[in-house]
Amino acid sequence: MTTPVKRILQIFWGLLLLAIIIFFTYLPTFVDKQFNVLLEMEAPTLPDSVKAFHSSLRAADMHDDILLWGRDLTEKHDYGHTDLPRLRAGNIRLQVFSVVTKTPSGINYQSNNAETDQITLLMIAQMAPVKAWYSLTERALYQANRLRETAAGFPGQLAVVSDRKSLNNLLNNSSPDKIAGVLAIEGMHALDGKLENLEVLDRAGYRMIGLAHFFDNAFAGSAHGEEKYGLTELGKQAFREMEKRHILIDLAHASPRAIEDALELATRPLVVSHTGVKENCDSPRNLSDDQLRRIAATGGLIGIGFWSGAVCDSDVESVVDAMLHAVEIAGIDHVALGSDWDGATREEISADRLPWLTAALLNRGMSKDDVRKIMGENLIRLLLATLPE
Repeated sequence: MTTPVKRILQIFWGLLLLAIIIFFTYLPTFVDKQFNVLLEMEAPTLPDSVKAFHSSLRAADMHDDILLWGRDLTEKHDYGHTDLPRLRAGNIRLQVFSVVTKTPSGINYQSNNAETDQITLLMIAQMAPVKAWYSLTERALYQANRLRETAAGFPGQLAVVSDRKSLNNLLNNSSPDKIAGVLAIEGMHALDGKLENLEVLDRAGYRMIGLAHFFDNAFAGSAHGEEKYGLTELGKQAFREMEKRHILIDLAHASPRAIEDALELATRPLVVSHTGVKENCDSPRNLSDDQLRRIAATGGLIGIGFWSGAVCDSDVESVVDAMLHAVEIAGIDHVALGSDWDGATREEISADRLPWLTAALLNRGMSKDDVRKIMGENLIRLLLATLPE
């Protein structure tokens, strides 16, 4: 082999090695930073009375997608919206960690198909098990395992709970710095089209599952899908099975027809983990007043989001506007936090900035008892009533 050819091969293999290092070392963090943007927020000095009141809350949030990105939960980051240090700083006692298993290219709120997938490369870059490269159920198991490994390595900071006794013990007998983590899934496509995988995810500790995400699936239509159909026959079977297994059914992203079908079938509370209200922000993914009333009538809960797609502007006052309208229509016992932290969103309210949301609710005339309910007690009450024994 001649010297010039050797030199070219050396350069080629050197560049290939560099590309591999960049792909596995920097790509997940780069993508995370690009998609999860923390906006600047006007943060006036909080009165000591508000700080003291917020520190007395048991804050709880219904939707955090941080597990998708491979971020170290135990370190405080200067990007994104959450990690364990920031959750503690915001006085979060309970966090629902939602798992994303597939998103389409060109993702939008109007119409998406299921033919493409942006998550595969992210799974490869995170060096997830090979079976998680092609199986959505395995991706859900991989992300659940990451949360459990974090809890096992840092038992004083986090515990994954999947039953009433564990949650009750953590809230009443553990350090206030210890966070209860509950596992959830965005979209039933995570079952890989197989009803039997519901048992697999149940055993993994998943306690909330959405009917759909950004595209129609074998179980239900999405508000952002091409056909936007309702529950399929397979979806109705899965719906009944989830109720039997005490898995909360999440209507976030579901098509109007799927929501209607769910309301007709429901014998247990329904939730919408992260949403807005059409009266304040007429987005395809937001709820009408009629839907708010009917979901509340199941004993369910509506989590109000913090990003512009839910409230049309990411500032604190817009979030409060949506919350107040939801309270007016659904009732104070049926509204909660549904941040969508780290859900490829741009938000002002990160976990450690929650005290400013508390202050805004108080400034708008909400009583302390009602603020307690929205900031966490409604979600805690619902989980203690619906989780398996």
